[in-house]
Amino acid sequence: MSRIIYRHPNTQRCVVGTVGEPGERAFFIQVLSSAGLNCVLVEKSQVQALVERLQLMIRELRRNKLASLDLLNLPAIRDEDQLEYPITEDFRAGVIAISYEQGNQSIDLQIQGMSEEIEELIEEGEEEQDVETPDLLVISLTIAQVRGFCDRTLQVISAGRTPCPFCGLPLNPDGHVCPRANGYRR
Repeated sequence: MSRIIYRHPNTQRCVVGTVGEPGERAFFIQVLSSAGLNCVLVEKSQVQALVERLQLMIRELRRNKLASLDLLNLPAIRDEDQLEYPITEDFRAGVIAISYEQGNQSIDLQIQGMSEEIEELIEEGEEEQDVETPDLLVISLTIAQVRGFCDRTLQVISAGRTPCPFCGLPLNPDGHVCPRANGYRR
């Protein structure tokens, strides 16, 4: 099977959403453009790291004057709508790369899939051999779209389980064994 590259040069919508109950949610990045609709399964930690890096990139663009101040000062383009249904996962995210295209002043995301062969090698602790190149999603966003993406993603992440007031770990609906309470349930 050959590698599929999904390209979204003029992205209309790029959002993070979830399916499931807090504590058991599956996170997705969904992208819509004239090229179609793509949906990629991601880990919560991946989207947290992605937001941190995107926010850092925008600060660096401003500080180093690499982007137009007009574009940097545009208000964030927020998308509050739910994910488009049906949610059909194209692949599971492995590596995510971020770059800035100074010519058209866009931030590009490249999300490469985690191939099943690589997953098996990781689980077995073996080195990569001749494995098939995983699928790739290429997304081009404006700075305002990226800021809206970050705002929404932070909101989605914080909508999970509430933290324990004593230890900060997430509370399940039936409580949890709190390390600060010497193993007693809270």
